[in-house]
Amino acid sequence: MKVGESEHTVQYDMLKVGDKAPDFKLVANDLSIKSLADFDGKVKIISVIPSIDTGVCSAQTRRFNQEAAQLGDDIVVLTVSADMPFALKRYCGNEGVENTITLTTYRDMKFADDYGVHDIDWRVCQRAVFV
Repeated sequence: MKVGESEHTVQYDMLKVGDKAPDFKLVANDLSIKSLADFDGKVKIISVIPSIDTGVCSAQTRRFNQEAAQLGDDIVVLTVSADMPFALKRYCGNEGVENTITLTTYRDMKFADDYGVHDIDWRVCQRAVFV
């Protein structure tokens, strides 16, 4: 993966169309633990971002939040990053993000490894969207 002029190493292969989404245990911005199974019966849109504190990631999260407000109860939008849960909570409060669930893989990056989005050079997630 190239970031600006720098090459970055993404560990493992990204999930491909048709791959089963691996279960996960991620920390929500209220410090609760969420798994993929917590959203059984719903279509899951997983928006993966490097950091909520960057302009593009912030714009992506705001846009998914706007779109999620128009979706039915059978669809859930999850935003995943490696940010601290406190940063995600602050961001959601400041930006009025209420329609997407923010989760973090900051503890162990297992989600990032399993989904093939782990930038091991910067210890962040590579931008991706999974449905």
